[in-house]
Amino acid sequence: MAKAAANGIHIEYETFGDSAARSLLLIGGLADQLIHWDDELCRDLSERGHYVIRFDSRDAGLSTKFDQAGVPDLGALATGEKGPPYTL
Repeated sequence: MAKAAANGIHIEYETFGDSAARSLLLIGGLADQLIHWDDELCRDLSERGHYVIRFDSRDAGLSTKFDQAGVPDLGALATGEKGPPYTL
């Protein structure tokens, strides 16, 4: 696996297939890890002509963790009582 660096953080990612093929970026939900996307699915998509890219979100898997921000209160975030520890 590899890491992409940007703005002082590192995002862990993995690719399948030929980099010259059509890129297909698999984006998971909140705090998803790249392992959310099954290896067999990624291989199948690459065999169908895609360059598949999957990655660990911030604060997940092997990507940079923001431990100093604390654990988000998802209930408070959902109701708007509290802002997120970081913005998109």
